[in-house]
Amino acid sequence: MIKIKPSEITPEAVYLNRRSFIKAFGTLVGGALVAAACGNLEEEPAATLAGSTPEALGAGDELGSPLTTFQDVTNYNNYYEFTTAKEEVARQAENFVSSPWQVEVGGLVAKPGIYDLDALARFDAEERIYRMRCVEGWSMVIPWNGFPLWKLLREVEPLGEATHVQFTTLYDPSQMPGQRTDWLTWPYVEGLRMDEAMHDLTILATGLYGKSLLAQNGAPVRLVVPWKYGFKSIKSIVRIDLVDYQPASLWMLAAPDEYGFYANVNPQVDHPRWSQASERRIGEGGRRETLMFNGYAEEVGGLYAGMDLEINF
Repeated sequence: MIKIKPSEITPEAVYLNRRSFIKAFGTLVGGALVAAACGNLEEEPAATLAGSTPEALGAGDELGSPLTTFQDVTNYNNYYEFTTAKEEVARQAENFVSSPWQVEVGGLVAKPGIYDLDALARFDAEERIYRMRCVEGWSMVIPWNGFPLWKLLREVEPLGEATHVQFTTLYDPSQMPGQRTDWLTWPYVEGLRMDEAMHDLTILATGLYGKSLLAQNGAPVRLVVPWKYGFKSIKSIVRIDLVDYQPASLWMLAAPDEYGFYANVNPQVDHPRWSQASERRIGEGGRRETLMFNGYAEEVGGLYAGMDLEINF
């Protein structure tokens, strides 16, 4: 039996109910996704979503898990730039200004550039239903809208000496009260090896549930790397630099014995303070076993062939 890649799946329920889905949103799905990427799709209160979202149509991931509800995805968030309280992030971020916005792409590239939201919208958005596994031991299934990062990197033409990609979040303590503290090294910085960044599963997300990203989810553009713990998927990106060294990420600087550069989901390698063998899926009771590479081993396992994943955690 051929296993279809997550990036190639259109959920059957969405396909069979496309007409009702379109009617519920009041526009063509393709137009909605482009609008989400542009950041100009009007937000609806969560209460109006019943009967019109992918979750209401029975969509889920390729393993058969249902989507995490829009309410949970947008109200249970880790975003320390605002607050360490997950249930308070949405309230703290409600006045965050995410438009206009620019992402500067440079470093070891032949064609550096500055991309505003309209420029990012040139990269056609698509839906990717991915599992998200937090290093803390909880998880979600989220329908993202975005485009593969490799499309942007290809356009700026990486130089041969570039080995890694470094990402930087906005630094603006006036909007992000968590950045007024000094217990973490701001701004948030993350990195990927070049082959990880160029992998088709790695996306820049501009929306979820067919709508523009809300501030608490990393508006207006964030990284999503589904086989890694969630903290690798850096939010509110303003800079992308191609470099010839392994970037030191925020959490590596904060606790190098607890957070490694790779941060691949691995149930066989525990966090120093808790097991990673199981997880709590938000919206479900009990716990479920954690899958190697978050269930994407077939697609990405080859990237780490021959590596000691306990040392390179």
